[in-house]
Amino acid sequence: MNVFPFPSSESLCSIVICNDASLRSQPVIYNPDFFVEKLRHENPEVFTELVVSNITRLLDLPGTDLAELMGEVEPKLPGPNATAANFFKSLNFLKRKEKGIVFGAPLTEEGIAQIYQLIEYLHKNLRTEGLFRIPGNSNRLQILKDSLNSGTDIDVDSGEFHPNDVATLLKMFLGELPEPLLTHRHYHAHLKIAELMLFDDKGNRTGAPDKERQIEALQLLFLLLPSPNRNLLKLLLDLLYQTAKKQDRNKMSAHNLALMFAPHIVWPKNVTANDLQEHIIKLTNGVTFMIKHSQKLFKAPAYIREYARLYFSGSKTPASKDDLELLSSETRNEFPFVKSQKRSRLGSQQELTQRRTEEALRELFQHVHNMPDSAKKKKLIRQVVDMYK
Repeated sequence: MNVFPFPSSESLCSIVICNDASLRSQPVIYNPDFFVEKLRHENPEVFTELVVSNITRLLDLPGTDLAELMGEVEPKLPGPNATAANFFKSLNFLKRKEKGIVFGAPLTEEGIAQIYQLIEYLHKNLRTEGLFRIPGNSNRLQILKDSLNSGTDIDVDSGEFHPNDVATLLKMFLGELPEPLLTHRHYHAHLKIAELMLFDDKGNRTGAPDKERQIEALQLLFLLLPSPNRNLLKLLLDLLYQTAKKQDRNKMSAHNLALMFAPHIVWPKNVTANDLQEHIIKLTNGVTFMIKHSQKLFKAPAYIREYARLYFSGSKTPASKDDLELLSSETRNEFPFVKSQKRSRLGSQQELTQRRTEEALRELFQHVHNMPDSAKKKKLIRQVVDMYK
């Protein structure tokens, strides 16, 4: 089987030519994030450094917040003794842990398989008015919870249970996780994403959210989640997205759903609404944004995909979005298929490379100039100026 890169300014694809006649009739499944996942599993240090370096390009994370994101220090959370309280909660779980238990347990793929029964059922009942808002019946909830904890399959389609029972149980499951689905380590990064705003022509910060940068930052941050968290988050946000699409029947908009779920997926554990008073609106709006844009958030940014692909091919690897744009420009001009073979090289190519380098430096300077004021910004500006010399 031969794979040929196909350069494009918008996306990076591959043309696959299969030489095995017995396989030609089979459907070809192309996963654009294949090399990203390969890098994550085979060289996690390189993967983490790549993703974090691009997160810090978008978010101005102080040293402590960055250390939390990297897992180098314990997260400092709002409220008194929040970290210690969460530790003892986890310790108590270990003391009472039973085989097959799902509720209150650290998230696992086995637990997700159990909870998926609830998600699958709710997808069939999205038109239920007040879904996730109206509580279920306490007796039926206990029956469902005991069944899931025992590891047995449940027949939610039997008619014995109401969609509100299942929706309430899903929220209960999330609420009893030892830490929020988005993890304590990522908490401060999510607050920073909510502060990403557009800049005007003069480089001044406006009050309009920079949706493109917010999506990019979430794509990167989600790459750093533990696999079980990321998998369940994708299932959950897709369910909430589909629920919001039926809001004319169920009366549950993306914002209404965010009000229901923000405390379970992003609020730190063991804190009260008073502890989060200044951040509640940010966190709720952040979850609303995730629901509305959920179909875009679980794709690695194009430059991450290209870095991973080139990493395994042994070629030059772009480390950031700016690098990818420069590389794509070079590739597009150097390899316009058959015509490229007729072009002369050397002199004209050197001039072209010099011009592109200068253009890239100007774009890089403008990008750094638009960053929020910080010590990091000043350092980057000095580095870019040195490049001009």
